[in-house]
Amino acid sequence: MLRIYQRLWQVNWAEQWQYRANLLMYLLYWLVSPIVYLAVWTTVANSQGSVKGFTANDFATYYMILLIVDQLNSEITIHLLAYKIQDGTLSGELLKPIHPILTNTLVNNLAFKALTLMAMLPVWEILFLLFRPDFSSVTPQSVLLAVPAIVLGFGINFLFGAAITCVAFWTTRVYALSEFYYALLILFAGQFVPLDLMPPAIQTIAQYLPFQLLRYFPIQLILGKLPPEVIALDFALGVFWLAVAVVIFRFVWRRGVKRFSAVGA
Repeated sequence: MLRIYQRLWQVNWAEQWQYRANLLMYLLYWLVSPIVYLAVWTTVANSQGSVKGFTANDFATYYMILLIVDQLNSEITIHLLAYKIQDGTLSGELLKPIHPILTNTLVNNLAFKALTLMAMLPVWEILFLLFRPDFSSVTPQSVLLAVPAIVLGFGINFLFGAAITCVAFWTTRVYALSEFYYALLILFAGQFVPLDLMPPAIQTIAQYLPFQLLRYFPIQLILGKLPPEVIALDFALGVFWLAVAVVIFRFVWRRGVKRFSAVGA
């Protein structure tokens, strides 16, 4: 199995380099919103001194880290697989002795992620020079602690994204469902604004949903702003949501493939 993943990595890595224009479009798509949030909130904080205790530097460090965490936790499964389900070309992948999502699609996500991260780093450095954030609160220990949180967040996001993609077995409106999921992520993950600045009701709801585990939790870990009991609770919550994502994905995939084969695609 390790050789299979290694070969898939080589193929997908080479393939990503062939679509450089596509890469740049996706990169711009992901960078625009966080950069706009960064510029707006730092400007507001500079003009008012702070926003509910958040200084301009707090916003700068938060959104600068968000740019990296967003790249590491994001997934593009729907753009890789939905059209194959809809036009029937998934049939060829179903004949192979490997799972089309847990192997090729997963590795394609990772290859795309690695390449976009490489392309994003120069932009990140320019933003660093422009906003001059103070990362003195970030330590090697906090970064290392955030690594499993980011991996856990990607696993949850990837499996939920794969489950949503599998809805294409039943409807062509799967992209609308994906956009709705992304809208919830923006609201409850602390992507639009740090959750500390959201209304208390939103904060309470977000605390139990998986979305904050994708963005807010890793960012706060890196910044060293969470007490040990909250860290332990969020990791436990992450394991719970990962298990839920696995169950949902397996259920939707199995039902979808049966439906797909039943119509003779």
